[in-house]
Amino acid sequence: SECPFCGNPVIMTGQFAGALKPDLVIPFQVDKKAAVAALENHYKGKVLLPKIFKDQRGYFFESFSEREFCEKVAPVKFVQDNESKSSYGVLRGLHFQKPPYAQAKLVRVVKGKVLDVAVDLRKGSPTYGKYAAVELSEDNHRQFFIPRGFAHGFCVLSEEVVFQYKCDNFYAPDSEGSIIWNDPDLGIDWKVPADKIVLSEKDTKHPRLKDADWLFDYNENRY
Repeated sequence: SECPFCGNPVIMTGQFAGALKPDLVIPFQVDKKAAVAALENHYKGKVLLPKIFKDQRGYFFESFSEREFCEKVAPVKFVQDNESKSSYGVLRGLHFQKPPYAQAKLVRVVKGKVLDVAVDLRKGSPTYGKYAAVELSEDNHRQFFIPRGFAHGFCVLSEEVVFQYKCDNFYAPDSEGSIIWNDPDLGIDWKVPADKIVLSEKDTKHPRLKDADWLFDYNENRY
């Protein structure tokens, strides 16, 4: 499908991705009158397509504007930027932080390509236990906003990737939570053969969603 505003191709998969496209795929310079899918009431993640200016020298775009983001996406104040470098098949996830250190994230790729995944961990949510997956790359310049209440992970689809993300809360190791990447109840297709997946030792030991000892409550205010 295509973005209804800029015409750029949009690739989303997952158990509730159908309801996310195309209305939740919006350029960073979004028209205030743009329609918003009904599911946004439950899943407040968005795929952002920054406005890119190209000429004979190359291109330029604003990768982040606090004013624009708060006005058009969510009133979130980011406090920490992170960057990682990974090779093909590396999978990092599925991670989250528990309150009072829960995190919203704004993620993007500056080199290479990943499949980026968000899983709804809010018990009572209409989309609880479901996921959305978006391809982020250096070519499509997409950014994926993941609200608090979701687990996040990504898998590298290119030879190498440089991945950047903003967080609205500081890293708090004592508040870490995780779900195993290959939970059969989630059924995530990471677009990489299982025998090519590269994990940290830590990411091989997480519980399935049904066995998690702590989850978010959909009716609680996470902000």
